[in-house]
Amino acid sequence: MTNGFALLIGLLLKAGAALIAVNEIRGMILAGPVLYGMYESGGSLMAIWVGVCSLGGIALSVIVPLIAAKKIQKFADVRLGKQLADA
Repeated sequence: MTNGFALLIGLLLKAGAALIAVNEIRGMILAGPVLYGMYESGGSLMAIWVGVCSLGGIALSVIVPLIAAKKIQKFADVRLGKQLADA
C-alpha cells in the first residue's frame, strides 16, 4: 500500500468519524418517538417489546459503523507501519 493510499484511507476515516457523530445524533432523535410511543401505550407488553426491538435496531445502526471504523483504522495502521518499515 502506498503512502498516498494510506493517506486517502486516513482522510476517509476522519470524514467517517464525523458522519458517525451525526449518526449518533440521528439515533438519539429516533429514540424519542419510540420512548414516547411506549409511554402513550401505557406500558403494555407488546409496546415494550416493539420499543426494545426498535431501540435495538437504532443502537445497531450506531454501534456497527463504530466497530467497522476501528477495524479499518487498525488495518490501515498495520499496512502503513509495514510500508514504512520496508522503506
